[in-house]
Amino acid sequence: MAYFSKAKEGDKVYGLVFGKGKILEVYPDSHYSIMVEFDNGYQVPYTEEGVPGWGRFKKQTLFYRNDVDLSNADFSPVEKILSPRKIIKLREKKQLQVRLPSGLWVNVKKADPDYVEGLLENEKYHLFRKKP
Repeated sequence: MAYFSKAKEGDKVYGLVFGKGKILEVYPDSHYSIMVEFDNGYQVPYTEEGVPGWGRFKKQTLFYRNDVDLSNADFSPVEKILSPRKIIKLREKKQLQVRLPSGLWVNVKKADPDYVEGLLENEKYHLFRKKP
């Protein structure tokens, strides 16, 4: 049985990318079975397994809020703002992390490439750090 097979409109959820949200609509006979609206205004479709309809995600990124334990998640602030040159160097060495809109730090390879490129183009270097 899929994780969101008994989802109802209004259920509170937590997405690893966008943070807190709630189920807006349920589509029982569709590939994307639920539509989630997050606190920051984004609306994203998800499969019954919790896989989003955007990016290159192959694993579940959405959970019921009561099922999530964020005690081991890293939400710490950035200590040093990296230069564009350092960001490129760390990216090549696979030691670069990016901060997702939820506040969670992840490896830049796991983040959506369009999101990362948008941050770089807009010079939001404070959202990158060296892997601790």
